[in-house]
Amino acid sequence: MTHPDGTIGVDLGRLVAIIAEELAAYRAAPMARCACHGWQIDCCPTQVQGVVDAGAARLGMQGAKGGGGVIAALIDHTLLKAEATAAEIEALCQEAAQNHFATVCVNPAWVRVAASRLRGTGVGVCSVVGFPLGATTNDVKAYETRRAITDGATEIDMVINVGALKSGDLRLVEQDIEGVASACRACGVTSKVIIEAALLTDDEKVTACTLAKAAGADFVKTSTGFGPGGATVADVALMRRVVGADMGVKAAGGVRDYQQMQAMVAAGATRVGASAGVRIVRESQGPAPSTSAAAPAPAPRAGGY
Repeated sequence: MTHPDGTIGVDLGRLVAIIAEELAAYRAAPMARCACHGWQIDCCPTQVQGVVDAGAARLGMQGAKGGGGVIAALIDHTLLKAEATAAEIEALCQEAAQNHFATVCVNPAWVRVAASRLRGTGVGVCSVVGFPLGATTNDVKAYETRRAITDGATEIDMVINVGALKSGDLRLVEQDIEGVASACRACGVTSKVIIEAALLTDDEKVTACTLAKAAGADFVKTSTGFGPGGATVADVALMRRVVGADMGVKAAGGVRDYQQMQAMVAAGATRVGASAGVRIVRESQGPAPSTSAAAPAPAPRAGGY
């Protein structure tokens, strides 16, 4: 429907009903908690590791060796620190092309450079909108989206208005997301919605994911990496439970090694944002042959991921 301000979205009454249904379903089927960690049983690291070891992870990620290509295709190779230099962006793009990552994720000022460097490699360019606070206005986020797409972005990670969500202003949050998602749809670009889970209660996480789904976004994402906490398997599992199989779930913030990535994917993540992408891919391929010394894995770049 069209709102008086010209935006298009879900009827508010229906939106509230959808959220109420999701919250009721979530509360009606609470997950048992493990004795070892006190976490929801299907988020327990021990349980998740067992699933991964058995080969039952998502997207066919079934082993620790020889899976570098599969693993790389799940990674947004990320550099979002404010002081990132042109040389560092160049290196990021080179690593992404060599390892065949899904995208590089950079701030808007670097989109044009990254798109130029990655043309013809099959690696996309992801950029961020309303980042990292999410506290700018809807129209500015929509403009940021269109500008990033014009400069060459193939994916957009937007931050929701967390304060509006916590204030109960569901219409504002839905319009906020829909403005970005609709601009992305018009250009065939993937939209991801960062809910900054560490700032939210579980009920608010359910609400945020439901709003993102109602607004037509393609992914929900755990974190900016600049907030009070990063991705957890518990949050990934909750988000997957809410959005179902039709949307992607991106885990971002603090994923530093292959074991952590395995846990996120097993919990339901279909994309991972990481500055340690090269290290993760190397670890996924197993130890280097003993006949030659293995080069040390590069340290992850600081910058929110």
